Amino acid sequence: MHIHHLGNQSSVLNQYVSEIRDETIQKDRLRFRTNIERIGMLLGYELSKELPSELTTIRTPLGMAETYLPSPELVICSILRAGLPLHQGLLAAFDQADNSFISAYRKHDLDGGSFDIEVEYLASPSLEDKILILADPMLATGKSIVSVLEALAPLGKPTELHIVSVIAAQPGIDYVQPHLPADAHLWVAAIDATLNDKGYILPGLGDAGDLAFGSKLQH
Repeated sequence: MHIHHLGNQSSVLNQYVSEIRDETIQKDRLRFRTNIERIGMLLGYELSKELPSELTTIRTPLGMAETYLPSPELVICSILRAGLPLHQGLLAAFDQADNSFISAYRKHDLDGGSFDIEVEYLASPSLEDKILILADPMLATGKSIVSVLEALAPLGKPTELHIVSVIAAQPGIDYVQPHLPADAHLWVAAIDATLNDKGYILPGLGDAGDLAFGSKLQH
């Protein structure tokens, strides 16, 4: 897997990441969602540099202009509900992409410690010969990514797989890597070192879905 850790570079991306992490600033839900969207658009821009392109001629009012344009068919798949703001940012970069949505949540055991990933809702076009961009803002344990890819498998084989995350934990990256094609890509704004005993990223930012949309009842 090719890992593109964009937080290692000095850019405005780091400003947006610092704001979604800040426990005072992140209380503003609108700002939190907007910053996630901004991060998604910037990650999408960087991702676009890796996509196949073709030379295209465009007629302007005053003549002809040549430019390279991305040529592949894209499908952006977001994991509900936390993935929605990130999806919007990616869609701002790839406004002609098809869209896919899937629900994946942690179903905790009675002791509240261990959990399995439950996948329920799925709405998606065919993925056969498409480039799949899978958006999951927090790559924590990596179990959601693996479960979602298993659920998407009957829809066809993409030509490329790009995973886009805002923050990833190194243990989650290590977990997903053997389950992915060798030429898969991970685009991430920040990589944190570890997880706590409940499987949340440290230092992370908390629960991205709750911060974006409000708290929820636990399953």
